[in-house]
Amino acid sequence: MSEDARWLAGLGEQARARLPREVYDYVAQGAREGVTAGEAAWAWHGHRLHPHVLRDVTDVDLSVPVLDGRAGVPWGIAPTTLQGAVHPDGELAVARATAEVDGLMVLTSNAGVTVEEVAATGVRWWLQAYLPSDRTLAIPLLRRAVAAGAGAVVLTVDTPVVATKYAAERAAVERRHPDLVGTNLELAAPNAEKALDLGPHDLDWLRELTGLPVVVKGVLRADDAVRCVQAGAAAVWVSNHGGRQLDRAVATAAALPDVVAAVGGRAQVYVDGGVRSGIDVVTALALGADAVFLGRPVMWALVEGELGVARMHREIGVQTVETLRLAGCSSVSDARGLASPAGLRSLAQAADLQ
Repeated sequence: MSEDARWLAGLGEQARARLPREVYDYVAQGAREGVTAGEAAWAWHGHRLHPHVLRDVTDVDLSVPVLDGRAGVPWGIAPTTLQGAVHPDGELAVARATAEVDGLMVLTSNAGVTVEEVAATGVRWWLQAYLPSDRTLAIPLLRRAVAAGAGAVVLTVDTPVVATKYAAERAAVERRHPDLVGTNLELAAPNAEKALDLGPHDLDWLRELTGLPVVVKGVLRADDAVRCVQAGAAAVWVSNHGGRQLDRAVATAAALPDVVAAVGGRAQVYVDGGVRSGIDVVTALALGADAVFLGRPVMWALVEGELGVARMHREIGVQTVETLRLAGCSSVSDARGLASPAGLRSLAQAADLQ
């Protein structure tokens, strides 16, 4: 294991030591007792890979097709708010580092910087959106994102209400960092009541308003994935919101295979939740994900600013290439089917490995 691999594995503890307590707690916490958040990483450990041999792995291609082209790497940046509380450069540091690897960044609608500033970094980016009960409140930000070059709209659907947290609340972090309230926060109408009546018609509305492909984020069930595809979703994103919404929701590593099977290639399938290493990335790809997204590791790496996020990308890349070579794969597409849900051990067994 390289020195950087040890650095990557220890990012969370490094962040705990360096961040103000309320910022660390806000990022790290899950909803209520944190059951779902706590299971996320170890759920990937329960799958087993079935490697090929006698394959030429001299050159490994990490690029993957995404909705607006081809990304240079199969992992991207999940939308995460209050990045500026972790480092003053916040989203712009993440964007610049991600642009260097030709990666994809999904910008939260609650970002503390403008969409124009992010676009100016040259990163490939999509806008994550919540829909308020009054849909018209979302229009200004959506139109501004289109004008700035967003490649897709990612509709988060698992947050009709904000779940109870027992640790730091966002308001406490914002009081300490009032400068984080930027243009996007104002355009996104953060205090507006979230829609309790989201439905398939909202995908049509978003697509017609923006002219962009729509990704539905927060899907954990096969039947819901089918409804999304039937409603015109270009991609379905398997996510439990980092364990920050419904506690005791299923781990994404367990939900992914059924969603992939149900979608059946009619749309792309993405996944986040507990991905901490290159071997986790390959495991998700082997289970059928078209791309994998990182949340907390990005925030922990961001403690060191742009250099930290760039280092994270490099190490994930080294680990992903090594894993693909050991699995007999010269491209990301070769990894598909190398893992089976039948290889998933119980989370309790996986936890015993700690």
